[in-house]
Order: sequence, then C-alpha cells, then structure tokens
Amino acid sequence: MSQTRPAQPRTSSPCDHPDLPRIPALELFPVVEGGRLPAKATQGEPFPVRATAFREGHDAFGAEAVLLRPDGSEHSRTPMVGIAPGLDRMEAWVMADGTGEWSFRIDTWSDPYATWRHDATIKVDARIDVDLALEEGARILERAARGEAHTNPAQTAPPAEDAEVLTAAAAQMRDTSRSAQQRLSAGISSRVRAVFRTHPLRDLLGHTESQPLLVSRPRAVHGSWYEIFARSAGAFQNPDGTWVSGTLRTAAQDLPRIASMGFDVVYLTPVHPIGTTFRKGRNNTLEATAEDPGSPYGIGSPEGGHDAIHPDLGTFEDFDAFVSAAADLDMEVALDFALQCSPDHPWVKEHPEWFTTRADGSIAYAENPPKKYQDIYPLNFDNDPEGIHRAIRDLLELWISHGVRIFRVDNPHTKPVNFWQRLLREMHADHPDVLFLAEAFTRPAMMRTLGMVGFDQSYTYFAWRTGKEEIEDYLRELSSGTAHVLRPTFWPTTHDILTPQMTTGGTAIFAIRAVLAAMGSPNWGIYSGYEFVENVQRPGFEEQIDNEKYEYRPRDWEAADATGIPQLLTLLNGARSRHPALQQLHQLTVHPTSHPDLLCFSKHVPARFTDSGHSDTVIVVVSLDPHHDVEGSVELDLSALGADSVDSAPGGPRLQVVDELDGTSYTWGPSNFVHLGPWTRLAHVMAVDPPSHHSPSAH
Repeated sequence: MSQTRPAQPRTSSPCDHPDLPRIPALELFPVVEGGRLPAKATQGEPFPVRATAFREGHDAFGAEAVLLRPDGSEHSRTPMVGIAPGLDRMEAWVMADGTGEWSFRIDTWSDPYATWRHDATIKVDARIDVDLALEEGARILERAARGEAHTNPAQTAPPAEDAEVLTAAAAQMRDTSRSAQQRLSAGISSRVRAVFRTHPLRDLLGHTESQPLLVSRPRAVHGSWYEIFARSAGAFQNPDGTWVSGTLRTAAQDLPRIASMGFDVVYLTPVHPIGTTFRKGRNNTLEATAEDPGSPYGIGSPEGGHDAIHPDLGTFEDFDAFVSAAADLDMEVALDFALQCSPDHPWVKEHPEWFTTRADGSIAYAENPPKKYQDIYPLNFDNDPEGIHRAIRDLLELWISHGVRIFRVDNPHTKPVNFWQRLLREMHADHPDVLFLAEAFTRPAMMRTLGMVGFDQSYTYFAWRTGKEEIEDYLRELSSGTAHVLRPTFWPTTHDILTPQMTTGGTAIFAIRAVLAAMGSPNWGIYSGYEFVENVQRPGFEEQIDNEKYEYRPRDWEAADATGIPQLLTLLNGARSRHPALQQLHQLTVHPTSHPDLLCFSKHVPARFTDSGHSDTVIVVVSLDPHHDVEGSVELDLSALGADSVDSAPGGPRLQVVDELDGTSYTWGPSNFVHLGPWTRLAHVMAVDPPSHHSPSAH
C-alpha cells in the first residue's frame, strides 16, 4: 500500500531569484556580471537603458526606465520604446545629473487606456457593442482622473486641469445625442492622449530589481590630454656635453602653450627618483653613460621611491606650484602611476617579501622573453597582499593631497584584478572625483575586466586600427558594445608606440589620425612632439628613435608651427569644447561612402539633453589616404541623423552645415560629393545647423 509523504516546508536556496513583475521585463542593460559590479555612467552624458518586455495576450502595456539617485529617490521616469520589431526589445535614453552610486530599474504596467483605444476604434467602426465599448472607456477615463489603478496604490491623480479634461471627455462619451464616432473622438482626442502620456493609468504596476550604476564626473568621459616629460622642458646641454635637467618650474612655463591648443589635461610621466643599477642608456641600450638620465619608469633610488620627487625636478612645493599653474589655465594634472621598482628602490631593502625571489636568491627582474628589463623589479602581490595594499593606497593618498585627481596607471594588466577591484572601490568611495586611466594594451577580456572593476578610462587599440572597415567596426564597438564597461581613450602615438603607418605618411597621416582620435573618442590625447611629426622608428621596434624615455628632448616649439599640426589640434579641441555631441561616447553612427579610403560618421545629442535646448549633431568625413586625393559620395539618412531642422527642398531634404576646420558653409542632402586630399583638405568636421556663434570665424 502506497503512502503519501507529508509536504515539506519550502526553504530558500542559493538558486532562488525574485519573482518577475506581473508584466515581465528581462535581459536588462546595462548590467555587469548580473549586477554584482556597477555599470559605467557619466554625469551629464545620456546613455541607453534596455530590456526585453512583453505580456500575455494582446492587451497593451507600458515600460519605463526609472533612474534612481544614490539616496534611492526617483530622478527620472522615461517611457521605453521598441527598437527591434518582433523581438520585444525596448529602450529609453536617460541621463544622471550627479555623481555617485546610482541605480536603475524597469517598471512595467498594463495600459488599459491604450488597450481600450485600440479595441474601441475597431468596434465603433464595425458597429459592434458600441455603447458598451464607450461606457468602458468612460470608466477608464474617470478612474484615471481619480488616480485609481488596479493593484497600484502608488497611482496618483493628475493635476486638476488634466483631471477635468478626462471627466469632460467621459461625459461626452456617454452623451447619446452625439454620433458614435463623435463620442469615440472625445475619448481619443489629442488632449486626452496628452494627459495619458504624462499621467498614464498604470494598472498591475510591477518592477524589476534595481541595477547598480557608478556615475562619474564629466572628465571621466571627456578630456583632451597632452603628455610631457617634465625633465625635457627647459633642459639644455652645456658646451662640454653635460646636460642640465628641466624642472617642474620650467615645465610650468610651457603650460600656457599647451592650454592655448585647447588641452585640458596635462599628463606627467613619473616624476620620482630614478635608480642607477642596470640603468638603461639612449634608445634602451644596456650601458648607460654618466649623462644618461635613465628611464623615469625605473623608479626608486636612495633619494626615495614613489613617494618622492626627483631632486632634478624640484620639490613638492614645486609640484604644488605646477598643479596650481595648470588649474589657473583650467587644466588638470594627470600623474603616471607605475607600480614597479628599480633595484635601488627603498622597498627592495625594506620589504624584500614584496618581490619574487629566484632559486639563486636574487630578486626577479621584469622580463618578457627574450626581452629583459634588469632595471625594473615587478611587485609580487601574493606574499604580503595587505602590506602592499596599504602602501599603494598611502601613495595615492599622498599625491591626492597634492592636487592630483587623475592617475594614468602603467601596465595595470600585470597586477591582480582583485587588487584593483578593492583599491578602486575604496578610492571611489573616499575620493569620488579621482579618476584612473588603464594603460593596458592587452587582450580584450583583460581590458574589459579592468574597466568593470573600476578603471574609469582605458587605452585602446586605436593606434593599430588603420583600415576603413576596422575603424568603422571599432567605433561601433566602443560607442555601443562596451560603453557600459569601458570608456576609451584614443592616442595616435605615445612615448612607447609609433606604428608603421605613422612612419610613411608624413604630416598628412599625423593630421588624419589626429582628426580620427579627437572626433572619434570623447577622450583623446597626444604625446608632446606630435606637432613636429616625429615619425622615425627605432630599428626593429614600434617606438620613436631617440626615445624620450631615455634622454632629454627639449624642443623649439615655435618651429612646430611650420607643420600646421598645432593649428589643427587647436581647431579640433575647439570643436570638442563647443559641441556636446563630441563630448559623449554613445550616440555615434557610421555612414556609407563610395570610396574605400573615405570614412564618415556622425555624433549626436538630442535637444532634451543639451543646455541650449537644441539638438547637437556633428558629421565627420575623413580621408584615410595620406598620399593621394580621395573623392566619392557620402550617403546620409537625414531622418535618422537627429538634427533639429531638415529643410524641405524640391530636390529632397537638405541640411545646413558649417565646417569647424575652416568656417565654410555647405548645404548637404542625402547624397553628397566629397573631394579630399593631402594638399588641400583631409577632413570635414561639419556642425549641423549651428548657431552663428559656433562658427570658428567668430573666434
């Protein structure tokens, strides 16, 4: 005889999940690692929220993206719209106006008014249950006027004026002296629909779990960087061949020139004492002479380590003066943070456990076989992780106390990810205005993960993306595919990188890559000397000959004007400062062109996200050929471009545009002929329908 087992009480398990809302919303975006890590957002930058939302049957429903402030209060509630017909994918664009730990959720609800409007229109036209359909509609309008929604105690009544519109319409719908069509028209009038747009009747309201967002200050996404070696600024060679180093004070004298080109971040390579043991000479030779200053990345000597300033550069008082001089010019100082030590670093004697000891008892130097870097000892984060964590945090606190709010972190991919996660979480909590740029040219998974765990900005593969299709694909990837985890920075060259493309195209390729970098990414930078078209590689390496890492490189900046690059940089940064479209990452569209070396993309911000109340759109067209003229057509979908004003004309719609590079006005349509060349112009940066004061000629 079989026996029935008694019912067992249900217990929770790690697999339990919250119930779905009555009307499901799934596959939320942006969400990182199931919500365990916050997605990136930036104060003042619009970003998309997406979800897959649907319901049973055919009744209408609504979905809204609800943006929540750090204190949990509602900041905004934005209706979502379908973006993939047949796939139930929905989207809303939102924008945070502050920084900190924000969040978002998706609210879904049954829309009885939209359901009734659809069904009643069909029934009245077909003369089916007309009076019943109109009575049901009148009751829905009256419920909405009273603020009574089914299973939604949060529903509130609309303002009295709007409530009166609804009750008056309900009365007209019950007026049998009118025709059925007149009664229906009262219920679906534009005034009634307007009330429901602003105060929808949300029956069966439900919501998803809130998902975390870390909202950073605007500099996290938008900045123009200029890299310098402070020791080169003001350095000079005596007649006997000995060198006198530049100082932080002489470097500060060069800040007005940098600021005049529109750069707002000045990036200092390491300013710390440099070791002498195994010091590298010119062009990374193994034997250094007495006159070789050494690589600033070989940090540490008897004069101190990461917490000290090289005596040749000055003192902390001089550093503070440099930071202050930059601030007076509306520039921030970014400091290189390179976590490696020379053999002479104080930590080597004080904390040998912070390094790796080899079988012969010696400390392991950095190497990437067959390359050896005997002048650098990498840290070992496993022997004393707490001690290293405290020491590195103390270093950051020291430089923050001296006005540094941006750190360019050297080779973060060679340190444990969980170390960065903890450190950056603490930094963001204690110093929310401090930003970290990951200098990681490594595998995509590591680059994305560094962004996920807290790096505010990231280096990219931009320098190696040279062909039209790969540039187009990369722009799409960075602006939409990874924007919630990684904010890109475009550098045409760095002190470590000079790609083969840059060695053969002369001034033209330097101009082309500057346009692509400055227009393609809201965060970009150049390494000083770019203005001189320094394009000779060290044999066998993708870096400059006579590399500034190993020697003094004072430059005659007035001579750089002959290349035209300083003037171009000034125009590019000027356009970036005037156009909100160029200060954000997400809204980028690639447009078709008829030539394989003609690239076109646009960037756009809708009117509701700009201070002016007008949309901002910039169209960029660039030749990718530094040697030959390029001509072809640029095809624009004007209806999707996002500009406020598209003029109707007999030949089709037209846009008025002004080139930010020379102030020339054009009328553009769906198809536009473009001729570019290295001896005429290499690019257009077209501002769509700009106010007159935006023209470069007005400045």
